[in-house]
Amino acid sequence: MLHKEDKNKARRKRHLRVRNHISGTPERPRLNVFRSLSNIYAQVIDDLHGVTLAAASSKDKGFDAYGGNIEAAKKVGEAIAKKALEKGIETVVFDRGGYIYHGRVAALAEAAREAGLKF
Repeated sequence: MLHKEDKNKARRKRHLRVRNHISGTPERPRLNVFRSLSNIYAQVIDDLHGVTLAAASSKDKGFDAYGGNIEAAKKVGEAIAKKALEKGIETVVFDRGGYIYHGRVAALAEAAREAGLKF
């Protein structure tokens, strides 16, 4: 019998491997990205205290477009950067969540950089 590889299980394994090396601090929190088929989410996390400092997603109020494309990722990147800058966070550590830095993940990161976040 054929066994199909579970891509999400492999992604979670990669994410845990990356998380062994990066961690968010109060001075430089972690910008985490999660994407599903129809939405994309971003959080700025202080791992030392275990709190989410800012969050944005394509499911937020006022977000009227489809959340599963590059344009939506750009809007979420701008939104998370704006919320982080309002709270005084300028530099972050980027956590791509085990995803390849391509497509929606890269678009979110570039939009956050253009909006003023440094990483």
